[in-house]
Amino acid sequence: MGRKRVWRALGEGITDRDIRARLAGAEVCMAIDLTPEQELLRDNVRRFMERRVVPLINGHEAAKTFPFEILGELAEFGYLGGRLPEADGGFGLDYVTWGMLLEQTGYYWMSLRTLVNITNGAINRLHAHGTPEQHERFLRPLLENRRQACFGLTEPDTGSNAAGVQARADRKGDTYVLNGRKMWITNGTNADFAIVIARTFSPDCDGQLSAFIVERDLARYDVRPLDTMVLRCTGTAELGFTDVTIPRENLLGEEGGAFRNVLKGLNAARVNIAMGAVGAAQAALDLSVEYARTRKQFGKPIGSFQLIQKHIVDMTIRTEAARALAYNAAIALDRGRDARTECSIAKLYATEAAHEVANMALQVHGGLGYSTDYPIERIFRDTRGGMIPEGTTEIQTLIAGREILGLSALT
Repeated sequence: MGRKRVWRALGEGITDRDIRARLAGAEVCMAIDLTPEQELLRDNVRRFMERRVVPLINGHEAAKTFPFEILGELAEFGYLGGRLPEADGGFGLDYVTWGMLLEQTGYYWMSLRTLVNITNGAINRLHAHGTPEQHERFLRPLLENRRQACFGLTEPDTGSNAAGVQARADRKGDTYVLNGRKMWITNGTNADFAIVIARTFSPDCDGQLSAFIVERDLARYDVRPLDTMVLRCTGTAELGFTDVTIPRENLLGEEGGAFRNVLKGLNAARVNIAMGAVGAAQAALDLSVEYARTRKQFGKPIGSFQLIQKHIVDMTIRTEAARALAYNAAIALDRGRDARTECSIAKLYATEAAHEVANMALQVHGGLGYSTDYPIERIFRDTRGGMIPEGTTEIQTLIAGREILGLSALT
């Protein structure tokens, strides 16, 4: 199930008792039974997160920065290239194990989950479609956390309709000339290179979409940071390309093949977001259970009040249902099924449920929930961000409806 170094015990000084003290709320009822190896990996990841990540979160949230060295340290657990075959520098993890890893990052810090997702998206695209030379120049540095990447698909006027991309790349001899803008690009401010989707015109391609590796230090494209309500540490940006020259060897895959390749990766990407949302929901639930047990009003714990108990039960139901749907989708992918319905439903429900749970957690915590010194405020904001990327809630509804009914509302 992957390199043995994945299971290496890290997090010295953090015991199971320490973890249980932090997660003093609802006991996780897994939707599936993890293997002993998966449980060992999960517990070691939790120790690492408690020791290395948790102390950093508040400072980086305040500064709106990200500690990229953490990605390199997390590589030991399979967080960089986890889905790649071992022969190619990966860990050969199945979707269930990979999803469990993302659930842990979502539990502790949604910005971390997002940057793990973005980095591995670039890793997987380069592995699947890159040349040996591109593997050496771009893939290997990503796996070793020596470079950062972003993915440029969304535009100011193009979101859910990926086929509507207007960025244009014209082939001129041995180069392409790129013009256009990309919007809401995660890690755009930090990336050393961007994988950009553009409508391509050449003797062999009449406007179909292609992918290009655009190096920031050579292409000198414009980067405008965007301040957002959610995921404040993920370096969201607008990218501008004006007559940017790209060498022909930076074409990723074949001309005109990008749209098909983008669609291929959507199911897995949706499960990734669903798993992170489950983790965030569980964090909000655990914090609420602990608070309801210890916070006293009118001489007794607020958890003894009927309406607080209703909040906790409703939060538990939503979290467990989201977890079941997310793992069901991961299992479907592991079994080689198409899984469009499972993945869309999991992404739709888990992201909606996570924000509902965070909202109820804010109510349980009262005024404390508003404080930026406490995780609930951040979880509430960040869970709202999961409903839009990789297809909005509305788009997921239409995809699931098409699969169930055999009738499309998208055309």
